[in-house]
Amino acid sequence: MTSTSEKKKASDWLRIKQEAASEAPIAHRGSDGPYDPNDEAATSAYWKEATIRRGPGRPALAVKRPTLNMRVDAEILAAFKATGPGWQTRINALLKDAVRRGVVKT
Repeated sequence: MTSTSEKKKASDWLRIKQEAASEAPIAHRGSDGPYDPNDEAATSAYWKEATIRRGPGRPALAVKRPTLNMRVDAEILAAFKATGPGWQTRINALLKDAVRRGVVKT
């Protein structure tokens, strides 16, 4: 049993390089046995069976916010960045509040 405080072991790069140099077939999850990356038919069959899964990250929004490039004074940017991660979200919240209060006409 491993401890959570125990460091992960580094990759065995020597073994990886030796396996790559040997041109051994790569194990394939299908029932037809190993898959040879140099065999075009095997490669095509592999990718037909492959399932691409989205990795961890932000969940998709119902309404995607557009990307914006704008110029602001350096001290304004520095002040927001100094508040730490999420500074862009805080700028968005302040602008949204200004529009809601009528400071900015829509």
